[in-house]
Amino acid sequence: MQTADTLIHARWILPVEPGNTLHHQHSLAIRDGRISALLPSSEARAHYQADQVVELPQHLLMPGLVNAHTHSPMSLLRGIADDLPLMPWLQEHIWPAEARWVSAQFVADGTHLAIAEMICSGTTCFSDMYFYPDTTAQVAAQIGMRAVVGLILLDTSTIWAEDAAGYLAQACRVHAALHDEPLITTTLAPHAPYTVSDALLRDAQAHAALPTRVHMHVHETADETQQSLAQHGVRPLQRLHQLGLLHDQMIAVHMTQLTGAEIAQLATTGTHVVHCPESNMKLAAGACPVQQLLTAGVNVALGTDSAASNNDLDMLGEIRTAALFGKHVAQDAQAVTAEQVVQMATINGARALGLADQIGSLQPGKAADIIAIDLSHLATQPVYHPLSHLVYSTTRDQVSDVWIAGQRQLAQGQLTRVDTTTVQTQVAQWQTRIATADTCHHA
Repeated sequence: MQTADTLIHARWILPVEPGNTLHHQHSLAIRDGRISALLPSSEARAHYQADQVVELPQHLLMPGLVNAHTHSPMSLLRGIADDLPLMPWLQEHIWPAEARWVSAQFVADGTHLAIAEMICSGTTCFSDMYFYPDTTAQVAAQIGMRAVVGLILLDTSTIWAEDAAGYLAQACRVHAALHDEPLITTTLAPHAPYTVSDALLRDAQAHAALPTRVHMHVHETADETQQSLAQHGVRPLQRLHQLGLLHDQMIAVHMTQLTGAEIAQLATTGTHVVHCPESNMKLAAGACPVQQLLTAGVNVALGTDSAASNNDLDMLGEIRTAALFGKHVAQDAQAVTAEQVVQMATINGARALGLADQIGSLQPGKAADIIAIDLSHLATQPVYHPLSHLVYSTTRDQVSDVWIAGQRQLAQGQLTRVDTTTVQTQVAQWQTRIATADTCHHA
């Protein structure tokens, strides 16, 4: 008889890798935070004993979702300035609100709220870009959430740093401090080509004490590309290429303005793309040509962007939007298939973040980052094709259980390591303070 910490019996298991695979009446064994076996339930019941046995008779078990781009503390700014284009939204509302309110406490409380929302909707790893990344990392580590925190770089003075040298110093400090955190990794996070100078980008890449993976907004709007042509004589992507930034460690977010030549360049250089369809649509930023990128061989991941621009952190909703909008953009009902968008939200996100050897698929030896989705709800009956239901019918309310590194974070819909009463109290206090400010568009 073999032993496990946890044994999960499920109606269906979607491992993501290998592709085009769905197991029926199978089980996962978890030991020391990792998947030790994936096998038929009949064999698991006969040959395994476990400290905890979880029966999921009407559930789909799959890898935890990877939110490859967000700004988690901005959950506290959800809905303050809706129905505006990107630059007025940023310059007239979001940036003034941040200048007034952002602090370590703001980041801690906003991150608590974001992580609670993400776990409840099936996200087990998120890639963040915001001020006080050390605080975001601390909150994630305390809860047991997997996170990739961006070490923000800007040329302008903010509460986080005075100048380029200050941002680099802060990045080095945080990166070193997080070195031994098992669930936390870091990326360089220059905000965007229009907010970061060539000199800072060169200095950051040359700094041996900093991570090599780069997470950056790129080609988010047509205005961005036009401004780059006016100021630098080249489009932003070409400028980044000239600076040596297009490579397999680069994560380019949004990418709504792409030519055929640029798509080929992304494929050749191994640059990763993160698609944020709902934020792009809401801000009318443009349409990422997802099917063209996939056809070219570019690794495309999926992100929500912030709750201030989305207005949620619901990756299941993002999956559905990505599939539908991808078909619309390609004018092809066979484009951006259900299997492809699930890969975008799992293994592709893991690849972009440099974590594909740890997460993104259910394989023995990988971390036990697992979610269970209850398909017994009326809205997902009858079940002919579980993968199709996952993409086109399922909502986040059907996420019943979540494990991260083998720890059960959500049990039958209830958070186990987040005090929701405390989170609600913190949020209410921030709402009262922020709602009185003139930066609040719809107070």
